Amino acid sequence: MIVVTGAGGFIGSNLAARLNKEGFMDLVLVDDFVWGVDNPSSQGHASHRTKESRLKGLTYSKLVHRDHLLEWLDEHHLWVQYVFHLGARTDTMLHDRAIFDKLNLGYSKDLWNTCSQWGLPLLYASSAATYGLGEHGFQDGLSILDQLRPLNPYGDSKHQFDCWMAQCKRKPLQWVGLKFFNVFGPGESHKGPMASVVWHASRQWMTEGKVRLFKSHHSDFKDGEQQRDFIYVDDVTEVCLWFMKNRQHSGLFNLGTGHATTFKDLALTLFEAIAHDPQIEFVDTPEHLRAQYQYYTCADMAWLHRLNCPVQFTSLRDGVLDYYRRELSRIYPPPLS
Repeated sequence: MIVVTGAGGFIGSNLAARLNKEGFMDLVLVDDFVWGVDNPSSQGHASHRTKESRLKGLTYSKLVHRDHLLEWLDEHHLWVQYVFHLGARTDTMLHDRAIFDKLNLGYSKDLWNTCSQWGLPLLYASSAATYGLGEHGFQDGLSILDQLRPLNPYGDSKHQFDCWMAQCKRKPLQWVGLKFFNVFGPGESHKGPMASVVWHASRQWMTEGKVRLFKSHHSDFKDGEQQRDFIYVDDVTEVCLWFMKNRQHSGLFNLGTGHATTFKDLALTLFEAIAHDPQIEFVDTPEHLRAQYQYYTCADMAWLHRLNCPVQFTSLRDGVLDYYRRELSRIYPPPLS
């Protein structure tokens, strides 16, 4: 059995599909499910129905509510091959630390301890949000953890767990933390404001006929020249599988492409995908976002060569084109000319 938490979310559902494609069908999918297989008569909350809708087409053995996972692992650990912990609250604009302490920090600690107790390998999702403004660079590993200053409670919750696990003497059979950079691709539309810039730009063009980008409020960056390390979700799942198949490696690793792209170039790539002349409007960054706005992120991916990981990352152009073909072109009709 392979356990995937956050299976009703963006990366989790993509990973489950990738595991199926590799021939792994005995999956235990974990999320805050409230209807469907275990309770088909329940209407459920809209967000939960959306989560279960993303499981359509997947082959799996069981759905487990996240509140019951630890007990389930205590009873079934002998049959568990691997645990992917991708479930988290990812809202960077939420400031209720109690929610993050419970879901991102406390829950992850409990799962780490359970996997350590039963000798299970664990791969968990950290985040590039732990790097804050990037003033100390984007070097992964444990050596600079005490220097990092995240900009919001979400990033801080991920950072606090990284710091906690680094001090743990008792660890899972294999332990891998992946600091996800800007992941985009099919299956993220439910994330709303937290969806990728690629998704938002596509939606804006297809509904309004233009793409809006934030102006720069930093003297070192011109409008549209803020940069991010964008990584396609298919590449994220490929790296997850590689670690599952290469369990001699443990550590805290970045997961980006190692290349930063400006928002303007991303928008131009999107217009290339839809074969339309660029229509870009620059708007002020909202006041409440400016203090926690990252102007530059780029993953240090030196570990790829160090560990001889052969994964080749999809170019931004090819990722946007594939995303548009597979999903975006069907979600939103083109705007009227």
